[in-house]
Amino acid sequence: MPATTLDPRTALVLIDLQKGIVALPTVHPAAEIVARGARLAAAFRERGLPVVLVNVTGGAPGRTESPAGGHTPPADWAELVDEVDRQPGDITVTKQQWGAFHGTALDLELRRRGVTQIVFAGIATSIGVESSARAAHEHGYHVTVATDAVTDLDEAAHRNSLEKIFPRLGETGSTDAILKLLG
Repeated sequence: MPATTLDPRTALVLIDLQKGIVALPTVHPAAEIVARGARLAAAFRERGLPVVLVNVTGGAPGRTESPAGGHTPPADWAELVDEVDRQPGDITVTKQQWGAFHGTALDLELRRRGVTQIVFAGIATSIGVESSARAAHEHGYHVTVATDAVTDLDEAAHRNSLEKIFPRLGETGSTDAILKLLG
C-alpha cells in the first residue's frame, strides 16, 4: 500500500550510506540514493525527528555458499559519506551483520525517543534495508520504505524486495511522497 501517514514520532533510518558501500556497482546510481537520503535527513532534522545513520564494519559469522569478498577494505570503507551531513543529534549505529537491530542499541534508542514508525532508505535493498525493515516490523514499528532512496547490487533482488517483501512489512512511497507526508 502506498505510504498514507507518518506517526508524530517517526524516525528516519539510513542504511549503510558509507564510502565502501556507495562505491559498489548498484542498480540505481548510488549518488542519487545518497542525495535522496540526505533530503530526507534534512527534513526529519528540521522537524525535530530522529535521524539514525547506520554503517557496517563486519559480517555475521557462519558458513555461507556465497562468502564475502575476502579482501581487506580500505581504511575509510565504513565512514559515512559527507552528503548525509551527520549532526550531533543524530543517532549512529555500527552493526556487524546485515540488519541494524541485532546486536545494537537501535531499538533502545528509538523507544527512548517514543518512536513508533521508521522510514528506511539506503543500500542494499535486499540486504541491510530489508533485514532492518523485517526486524522493525517484528519489533512492532510501523515501517515505510522510500522506494526511490534504496538500491541494490542485484536487479532481481532489488525488485523482489520492493514488490514482494516491503508491501508485507508496511507501506512504501517515493521520497517526495514521504516529504509531503512530513508536511
